[in-house]
Amino acid sequence: MARTTIVSALLAASLSLAALPANAVPSFARQTGLSCEACHTVFPELTHFGRMFKASGYILTSLPQVQGVTPEKEQRLALNQVPPLSLMVQVANTSLAKSLPDSSGLHGRAQNGTVAFPQQVSLFYAGKIAPKLGVFGQLTYSNSSGTIQIDNTDLRFADLVVLPDEKSLIYGLSLNNNPTLSDLWNGTPAFSYPYQSSNANVSPLARTAIDGMFAQTVAGLSAYALWNESAYAELGAYRSAKQGYTNPVTGAAGPLDGTASNVIQGVAPYWRVAYEQQWDLHSLEIGAYGATFKLLPGGGTPASPTTLQGATNRFKDVAEDVQYQFLGDNNLFSLAATHIHEAQTLDASFMAGASANPKNDLTTSRVTGTYFYRRKWGGSASYFSTTGSVDSVLYPLGSTPGVTTSANGSPDTPGWIVEADYLPWLNVKLSVQYTGYTKFNGGRNDYDGYGRKAGDNNTLYVAAWLAY
Repeated sequence: MARTTIVSALLAASLSLAALPANAVPSFARQTGLSCEACHTVFPELTHFGRMFKASGYILTSLPQVQGVTPEKEQRLALNQVPPLSLMVQVANTSLAKSLPDSSGLHGRAQNGTVAFPQQVSLFYAGKIAPKLGVFGQLTYSNSSGTIQIDNTDLRFADLVVLPDEKSLIYGLSLNNNPTLSDLWNGTPAFSYPYQSSNANVSPLARTAIDGMFAQTVAGLSAYALWNESAYAELGAYRSAKQGYTNPVTGAAGPLDGTASNVIQGVAPYWRVAYEQQWDLHSLEIGAYGATFKLLPGGGTPASPTTLQGATNRFKDVAEDVQYQFLGDNNLFSLAATHIHEAQTLDASFMAGASANPKNDLTTSRVTGTYFYRRKWGGSASYFSTTGSVDSVLYPLGSTPGVTTSANGSPDTPGWIVEADYLPWLNVKLSVQYTGYTKFNGGRNDYDGYGRKAGDNNTLYVAAWLAY
């Protein structure tokens, strides 16, 4: 769909969607009457139309409405008669190249091959709440926690203006709980590849703060604008909003104090700029984003100290991203990449002896190519790398065998992912994914000081993903 017709489609949707096929079943498909392929290449990667739907506040609908209008013709209510609910289920099996030591402390190995049935079950309310107000809301049960918790949630107010030169301006507010969740492209962390992965694998020691470290533990409000479906800018701020925390003094959900770890001091500013160009069946986006997190470390350090004022850890993240898409009738190809550089000023950790250096840096890079034939057969290949300062206290060697330690104090972890997918239906994905490490926590051989190789953490992940 050409750029100029997408705004027209959004404006005229209530008149036209009823005649469109509705052969996909998750929340947005139920609400709009559109098949999954309108908004996604293969879920969850968005097409240009999907990005416009998200920017417009998730409010496009073909469902019958419960209407409320004042005598002055002011619309006071426009409520979907049928709530746009959906369910997502993931089941999986994970195998490591070499089984882990048994945590009992006795000689032996843990069972290799972790069955997750399910790994995750999510309930979504995703769609229109009221005129100009929509939500992407997710509650998730995970087998790792055994509980139901709030997951990615994005509440949006949005409006669209057609300018005198016939160009469009979409503007709005996003209230969300994960930095970059509000973004429209799939290069930034919240919705970047891998779209599904094992929670029974071995994870490296380090990652940048903006790369999921604060998912579901913060609340952020940002304002954004999208001009002519091309130029995008967003500015916001995040504050700690921890779940499951109890203040020891009050026995209530707050306030946060020194018993809570990594609490944002004040607010953490977040910014995003991007530009997308479309031509024929192609689109190309280039952009930059970043945030600064000033954290109170916790562990007994008061949230508002009367001494040692300014004893915080500061993480300044600046990143670039690019995304290319080709959407043909039979062939779909996308390429997404990001490069995140983080400058760390560890005043609190260094004073407490929790880091060897007062300043460190960390850099994360990812590039992913994805191909699908007729949205049925396809796969992805991805390269990732984390590099940073050597810090033997921040990335320590454990006193007992532990596979997430570092013998040389380095966080360096490069590797790759290959994935093959089969979609018998647009809302069912069967995947085989293999993750390989060329280095893990700074080493190839004996990276943990107890003889484990980086390649021992290579992971085979077989999964089924159903959305209905």
